[in-house]
Order: sequence, then C-alpha cells, then structure tokens
Amino acid sequence: MLTHYPVVNKNGDTITSAVTNLDLHDIARVGKTYGIGSFFVVTPLTDQKALVEKIVDHWTKGAGGVYNPKRRQALELIRICDTLADVADSLEKSYGVAPKFVATTARKQKATISFETFKPFLNDGSPYVLILGTAWGLTENVLKNADYVLAPIAGPGSYNHLPVRAAAAIMLDRLMGDIKS
Repeated sequence: MLTHYPVVNKNGDTITSAVTNLDLHDIARVGKTYGIGSFFVVTPLTDQKALVEKIVDHWTKGAGGVYNPKRRQALELIRICDTLADVADSLEKSYGVAPKFVATTARKQKATISFETFKPFLNDGSPYVLILGTAWGLTENVLKNADYVLAPIAGPGSYNHLPVRAAAAIMLDRLMGDIKS
C-alpha cells in the first residue's frame, strides 16, 4: 500500500502528499512481479483519486492497455482508498479476517522487525499490508498502531532517503524474492 495520508513533511507536520504517475506504474509493476494481491493507493483528496483513476483507466481500459498488455496487468492491481481503515475494511471483507499492518520507515525506531525475521510470517495464511509512506514518511501514529514495523533499509553511509518506488522494490525482493544463487 502506498499512502499519501497521513504522512509527514520535512518539518514533521502531518500532510497529504501528491500522487505521482511514476510511483503508480513502478510499484504496480514490482508488485505484479512479486505476486502481491492488490496495490492500494491511499489518498483522501478527490482530485488525486481522480488522477489515479484516469491513469489506471488509460492503462487498463484504454489505449495504453492495448498497446502494453503487461502494463495493464500490473496496473489492474491498483485499488484506491480514502484511509488506512478503508483498506482494512476492504481486505477483511475479502479474507474474512482483519489484515495485519506492516509499517515501513527510514527513521530508526525502538521496536522493529528484520526482513529475515518477518519473511516467514507471510506463509501463515494471514493477509498482510505493507504500508509505504510518501513525502518524508509515515506519521508516528501510523507507526505506533501498526502490527509490525520493518527495520529501515540502510546503505553504507548516513544518507537514507530512498524514493518510495525503489524502497518498495527492495522490500518486496527481500520479503518475497526467490534467491537461488
């Protein structure tokens, strides 16, 4: 799930961030590659939801889907919701059980779970939602209320501000990748 609200800006204020076309395309393609069930995009803003719908419709029902059927398959994963609670409701209706929310952050947290420790949980039959935040990340309230918080992805230096679509690719590979080498 890619959430645009509630997220924080560089000053720590809670905001609603803008949807970007590249995030939709790239995260949907990564999600399709790794076999996720749905890619939820969360925004309460009417104009942003309309933008997502227009992009998705072009690639799933319009000329884009005819031109590039693989892109159509990926963008068919996208579901738009106003809130995290709406995502939970949608998944509970589909699975008959409330999903477990797994928050992500680039900020160091006291209680996190490593990718290696969390990966086996994905085989327990429960629906899990990986929450990716836009802007400067998820609010402290979202992190606090998540069932799990994944440890940050870290490079060798102190800089740690990946684009969300790159973070999504790394996380899904770590959690769902089939490494045979």
